[in-house]
Amino acid sequence: MSEIDLSAWIGRSEETHDQISRNLVRRIAATLGEPTPSHGEALPPLWHWAFFQAPVFESGLGADGHPARGGFLPPADNRNRMWAGSRLEFIEPLKVGGEVTRISTILDVQKKRGRTGSLLFVTVRHDHFQDGRLALRDEQDIVYREPTPPKLSSPEQLPSGTWLETVEPSPTLLFRYSAVTFNGHRIHYDWPYATEREGYPGLVVHGPLIATLSLRAFCRANPQARLRRFSFRGVRPLICPESFEVGGQLVGSGKADVWAGNQTGLAQVGEIEFD
Repeated sequence: MSEIDLSAWIGRSEETHDQISRNLVRRIAATLGEPTPSHGEALPPLWHWAFFQAPVFESGLGADGHPARGGFLPPADNRNRMWAGSRLEFIEPLKVGGEVTRISTILDVQKKRGRTGSLLFVTVRHDHFQDGRLALRDEQDIVYREPTPPKLSSPEQLPSGTWLETVEPSPTLLFRYSAVTFNGHRIHYDWPYATEREGYPGLVVHGPLIATLSLRAFCRANPQARLRRFSFRGVRPLICPESFEVGGQLVGSGKADVWAGNQTGLAQVGEIEFD
C-alpha cells in the first residue's frame, strides 16, 4: 500500500462561524476566576480558544478523545497529539456577543525525526474576521508523535522575573477548561488513560491554559499595555496537581519574555510585543 501524500493537505482551508456567546464567556470567566465582560466589551486575550470547536459525535472521535484525523487535518494514525505552540497577532479585540468568521488554512505539513522518533508537524493559520475586518490571526503548530515516554523535566531553570504568579492546577480546573473549550483529549481528565496509555505520571495541564495564564499574568503586571503579538512554544508538559509559576520580564521597548515552569525546569516560553 503506497504512502499517503501529506503535501496534498497544504493549502486546504475551511470556514466556520460562531457567536461570542456571553453564556460561554461566563463559563470561561468562572473557570479562570475572572469577572465576566459585558455584551459589547472586549473578549480577554486567548479566550477565543473556547469558540469554533466542531461538535463531533462521539462515534467520530479517536481513541485519544480528539476528532479522528483525515478530514481537514491530515491522517496521523497511532500518534499522540500535542499543541506545540502558537504565534498570534492581535489586530482589534473580539467583542462579546459579536458574530465572528474563522477561516482556517493548512500552511505546512512536514515529517521529521526527533529523539523520540518520527514526528508529524502541521501548521494551521486561523484568521478571525469581525464586521468584515481581520481582528485576530492565530498560527498554530500541532505535532503528532509516535507513542513514547513523555519528557518530564528540562535542564533550563526558571529565570528571575519582574512579575510572578503561582498556579495550583486542580483536576476540576483541568476538567472545566476541557469543557469550555470542548477539548476531548483524554490526557487532561482521564487519569487511567493519561497514565496507562500515554505514559504520563498524572493529568496533563493544557498548553493553551498555561499560555492563557501566562499572558494574563503579563496583563496584570502591565495593565496599560496594548497587546500586538504573542508567541509561545511548549518545552515539556506540566502535571496536575503540581504547582507551577508563570512569570516574565520586560526586555526592551514594547517587548517582554514570559515563561511557565516549576522546580523541574521550564515548561513553556513565550514572547510578547505591545504598545
